[in-house]
Amino acid sequence: MIDPTSEYKMLEDLDLSGKRVMVRVDFNVPLQDGEITDDNRIKSALPTINYLVDHDAKVILTSHLGRPGGEIKEELRLDPVGERLDELIDADVKKLDDVIGPHVKQEIDKAHPGSVILLENTRFHPGEKKNSEDFVNSLSKLADVFVNDAFGMVHRKHASNYGVATVLPAVAGKLILKEVEGLTPAVANPGHPFVAIIGGKKASSKIGALWDMMERVDKFLIGGALAFTFLHAQGHIVGDSVIEDSMVDDVRDFLENVDDDRHTEVILPQDAKISREFSETGDVKTADARKIPPEWMGIDIGPVTIRQFSDVVEEAKTLVWAGPLGAFELEPFQAGTKEVGEAVAEADGYRIIGGGETGAAIKEFGFADEMDHVSTGGGACLGFLRGKELPALEVLKAG
Repeated sequence: MIDPTSEYKMLEDLDLSGKRVMVRVDFNVPLQDGEITDDNRIKSALPTINYLVDHDAKVILTSHLGRPGGEIKEELRLDPVGERLDELIDADVKKLDDVIGPHVKQEIDKAHPGSVILLENTRFHPGEKKNSEDFVNSLSKLADVFVNDAFGMVHRKHASNYGVATVLPAVAGKLILKEVEGLTPAVANPGHPFVAIIGGKKASSKIGALWDMMERVDKFLIGGALAFTFLHAQGHIVGDSVIEDSMVDDVRDFLENVDDDRHTEVILPQDAKISREFSETGDVKTADARKIPPEWMGIDIGPVTIRQFSDVVEEAKTLVWAGPLGAFELEPFQAGTKEVGEAVAEADGYRIIGGGETGAAIKEFGFADEMDHVSTGGGACLGFLRGKELPALEVLKAG
């Protein structure tokens, strides 16, 4: 197979010494009481940052954090990120309190080669998500070169990841190239059976991927809360389980199309762990996923489904997993994600784990090192696997 990264412009193509290099990273890390609870996204950016530092660039980092809605939110400042980054790299790190403006330019001008400046949360500016020309131009004036290393954002057309790349000379960072290399085998020439485990909360965020991947995937294993929308669409009784009423017709259309196609099989839960409340302390029992009593909700797949999913996983030659199979953050509802995760870890096929909650779960249960590729991007990962054109990736291609 041709090297899938060869079509992208790379760091090695640039003369970096003394240059102001703006790097869009994905430091959208989880915080609790102002403390970072998982620094994996920071660590994932270190190869690019260290390369630039070693080549005497002035490194200017931009990232978003949370959803401040174009306003300054004190709890979403990047100060904890700057502190953690300073601990992880052998370079001076200075965190600024804004993204653009005279003070920012002044600090960059006086920075020495090999130092790192972290700008404030890009989403404090309304022009970020709008990809406004004014904000793009203000950002672009701060740098000579742009590097995109925020894979989790490549499906978005925002100012700091797409707009700047249309103004400055732009290349792909090392994390993005690693993602392209890791995900391509499931797109270019996947082995069969090709199994996709699709979980999570919302059918609305996954139905497009299901349609687009249907031609390549042999079996979809549907879990998580979205499974109950699927079961409801089939006419089953799901009690008080979370369903997306607005997606029922779309799900029904998809299932009918799969039935007509006969190539792809959709496997839904047979049983579920249920409770009257979404907590660790409520009563828990196992029930038929298609006959959940009133006032009870499905929160995890049950033991019969775990065995069935695990058997399918064992035979897979290509496996993609996006979305946990239950509320793994609650101890009584960890089994589905944990035990199927163990089966995936032991499988012989090529295994890709989507970002977000799935990656966090796999890491928590100690299976991350067993996987062939653990993506840092949830929506971006699915977008790539769907074969969709991702705007912030396309702009980095050579020629």
